[in-house]
Amino acid sequence: MSAQPAGEPVAILGAGSWGTALAIHLGRRGAAARLWARDEGLAREIRDTGENRPYLPGFTVSTRVRVTGDGAEALRDAGLVVVAIPSQFVRATLTPLVSRLPPEAILVSATKGMEPERGLRISELCAELAPGRPIAVLSGPSFAREVALGRPTALVAASMRLDVARAAQAALAGPTLRVYTNSDVLGVELGGALKNVIAIAAGLSDSLALGENARAALVTRGLAEIARLGVKLGASARTFAGLAGLGDLVLTATGSLSRNRALGLAIGQGKTLREAEASTRTVAEGARTVSSALRLARAAGVTLPICAAVAAVLFDGMPPQDALAALLAREPRPEEEEVDVSRA
Repeated sequence: MSAQPAGEPVAILGAGSWGTALAIHLGRRGAAARLWARDEGLAREIRDTGENRPYLPGFTVSTRVRVTGDGAEALRDAGLVVVAIPSQFVRATLTPLVSRLPPEAILVSATKGMEPERGLRISELCAELAPGRPIAVLSGPSFAREVALGRPTALVAASMRLDVARAAQAALAGPTLRVYTNSDVLGVELGGALKNVIAIAAGLSDSLALGENARAALVTRGLAEIARLGVKLGASARTFAGLAGLGDLVLTATGSLSRNRALGLAIGQGKTLREAEASTRTVAEGARTVSSALRLARAAGVTLPICAAVAAVLFDGMPPQDALAALLAREPRPEEEEVDVSRA
C-alpha cells in the first residue's frame, strides 16, 4: 500500500482545541482541510461564526476549512485523516467512521494518551479498528493556542514506514510548523502520553509552593521514568531526548497553557479530580493515562514512582504533601543506574 502524496484533502476528526488549531494552521497555508465535529450543533456554530468559541475562542477558522458534522463528508477523498479525539473516546468515535475511510488514506494519531480500558497506544487502537491502514503519530511540544496564532512550533511525525512519515510531514508542515520524521512510534507515543502524568505532578508541586528546584527535579526524574519504561518496551532512548520526549515534557510541565499542570494545581489547592475536570471543557489526558502507564510498568517489571504518587493522589485520596514525602523517603541510589537518554 503506497502512501498518499501531499496535496490531497486532510480530514481532522475532532473539533476540540487541538483539532481546531490544526485546521486553522492548514487553512492559513491554503491546504484543503475538513474539520469534523461529533456535535453537528458545534459544527454549525463554527460555520456561522467562523470561530470555535467553546474550545478555542478568539481565533478565526478560515472559510477554506470545511467544517461539518457529517463524517462521510469530512472523509471523502481524504489522503490524510488526523485523529484529534481524547483518548477515552477514540474507540467509540472512530468505530462508526472506519467504513468511510478512503482505501489508501493515512491515519495520523494526534492524541496524546492511551485507551483507558486496555492500555493500548492510540496507534495500536487505530491499527485494530482499521487493519492494514498506513498509520503515523503526530506529537511534540505544542499548545493549540500557539499553533493557532502561527507561532513557531516543531513536531514529530512518526511511522514504521518512512514513506508514511514523509507523507504526513509534507501534508502538515508549514512556514511556522516544522515537522520532523521519526521511525520510533512506540517512543514518540509513550513520550507524548506519559509527560502528561509528570505535568500533573509538576502542578501538584507548584500548588504546594515547593519552588523551581523541585519542579526541575520532577521534570528530570519524570523523564528518567518515561525513558526507563520506553526502553524496556523496545523504544529508542534517543527519542526521549528529542521533541516528543524532553521537548514535550518541559513544555507541559512548566507552561502556563498546560491543561495537565493546571489539573495538578487545582487538585493541590483542594479540588477533587471530579471537581477539577468539571471546571473545564478540555481534557487533561494525564489523569486517564497514569493507570495505563502503571499497568504497562508492572507487566514490564519497571518502577514509576512519580506516576505511582500521582495515581495515589488522584484516585486514592492521598494528600499531595504525603505523596511528596513518600517520594523523598525512597532509598537513595546512583543516578548512573538510570537510562542514559543521550545515547541509544
